[in-house]
This record gives sequence, structure tokens and C-alpha cells, in this order.
Amino acid sequence: MKQSEVKELSVAELQEELVKAKRAYSDLKMAHAISPLENPIQLRGLRRSVARIATELTKRELQ
Repeated sequence: MKQSEVKELSVAELQEELVKAKRAYSDLKMAHAISPLENPIQLRGLRRSVARIATELTKRELQ
């Protein structure tokens, strides 16, 4: 998820997306531990998406 997409979402939507992204990341990480993924770069992309969403939520809480 791109930063521009993250900024357009509401706080409730961001929290929902954060839960989904964290679950997808943990599932993908577990699958990678069992057998290597074809594209391990997916892990990095999901991890960064989680960070983007969490950062935006924190930024909005501080405002």
C-alpha cells in the first residue's frame, strides 16, 4: 500500500488495514519458514506496508 493511499483512509479503516496487513505478513512469514517463497521480496513489501500504516496512525493520534 502506497503512502498516498494510506493518507486517504480514515482512522477506522487504517486500523482495519493494519490488522489485515499484520495477519498477511505473519502468514507469509510462516509459509516462508516452511518452504521458501518464489518471491521473498513480498515479505519486505508487507513489512513496509505495516510500518506505513502504523506510522500514519501514530501521526494522527499526536495531532
